[in-house]
Amino acid sequence: MGTHLIQRYGTAIAGAALALFFLLFAPNFASPANLLNVLKDTSFLAILALGFALAFTTGELDLSVADIASLAAVITGWLVYKNYDSALAVAAGLALGALLGGFNGFVVTVLRVPSLIATLGTAAIARGLAFMITQGVAFVGRWPTSFTGLARSNTFGISNLVLWLVAVVALAYVLLAWTRTGAHMIATGEADEAARLAGIATRRMKRLGLLLSGLLAGVTAVLLSANLSSAAPNMAGDYFLYAIAAVLLGMTMFDPGRPNVAGTVFAALVLKVLGNGLILMGASYYVQDMALGAIIIGSVAFSASALKKAAFKI
Repeated sequence: MGTHLIQRYGTAIAGAALALFFLLFAPNFASPANLLNVLKDTSFLAILALGFALAFTTGELDLSVADIASLAAVITGWLVYKNYDSALAVAAGLALGALLGGFNGFVVTVLRVPSLIATLGTAAIARGLAFMITQGVAFVGRWPTSFTGLARSNTFGISNLVLWLVAVVALAYVLLAWTRTGAHMIATGEADEAARLAGIATRRMKRLGLLLSGLLAGVTAVLLSANLSSAAPNMAGDYFLYAIAAVLLGMTMFDPGRPNVAGTVFAALVLKVLGNGLILMGASYYVQDMALGAIIIGSVAFSASALKKAAFKI
């Protein structure tokens, strides 16, 4: 029983201990303003990471999530900057994310290109388009509250960013835990050939996973640009490794060995707590990079078989 508890919740317990350490020793960590900032930043990371997790659930890697998010932010920001209706700008950002996610799914399932290669190619295309549109200069301005309020405002005293995160988490959890489609996605990721022989449309599940990954990259893009009132060609670049780390670290808890919603969200929070606490304690930025690298290596060591299958499957 004790071993099972450690295997299932050990990483979560370690994360809670880390938060307690910073509460006691990091200056101003416990201030309401700082905790709210950590929670808001976690929202961006967790939503992006959940997209990666949904693709990974079907046995595919999406290494384009951050660049898709950056391009979607550029498109959204350009429309707002040019005074187009905010609803149109939001719809364009979400549609672009879904379109590129669908493109990844087509390349992987129809052209039979491994997702590791396909999504790297999509990432390069998205990055190039973002720089071409902006010429390397961010769109910045006093944007309408109808747009910025998506991220900056509160509803019933709760930050909209937190509410968006709760909504995405709830939808992802319901999809994977309570629907036949979710069960088929999980079966596809665990044993795609056996799932196919059992009558599951495995290619369709892979396309769905990658499409949802792109869509959530679009959601992240909209919220990032609304929060910052700007859109830059590398908008989400800093979230790339953190998103992957959140999913891999999440696979070490709650449902070990599998991408899972609860683990991904909790891991995203742990990573943001770690980064924030280290900054408040005066650690150099490269210490965060070293800690992130160690977390990724440790997480991959734990879930190596799933990662190798997704990365190198033809």
